[in-house]
Amino acid sequence: MLLNVVLATLVTTGGFWLIWQEPEWGSVMGWALAVAGFLWWKAGSVTEIWAWSTLGLGVQSVVWPIQRMIQFHNAAGTLSDEEMGAILSAVVMGLFSAVFWLSFSYGLFQRARKVAATSVQDSLSGSSPLKVARRRAQ
Repeated sequence: MLLNVVLATLVTTGGFWLIWQEPEWGSVMGWALAVAGFLWWKAGSVTEIWAWSTLGLGVQSVVWPIQRMIQFHNAAGTLSDEEMGAILSAVVMGLFSAVFWLSFSYGLFQRARKVAATSVQDSLSGSSPLKVARRRAQ
């Protein structure tokens, strides 16, 4: 599970680094520690770790076009055609990526909820893990 926390932290930190384009290393390390701490605290399984990290990627995909718009707006009062094209590309790709990652996250959360409900139901019924495995195999 620790390996998955580390990998999920690296993935979301990579997204953070791509959004802010050359951020200070202190903010990148702060982000990585915050994400790792949150995943370690909140996620109880590997599925939940990746559900939370893909949710983070979905949110980052929504933030990326907004950040690009703010960046171009602060750089100049009037936007050139190239800058408008870059903003349009960021909005289209950000929307596409956000829908993908948020849908993927939703599916992982649903799977985690289903597995948790099944394990609680099996423990309440007094079934041994061996009986449960045999019943699922049939």
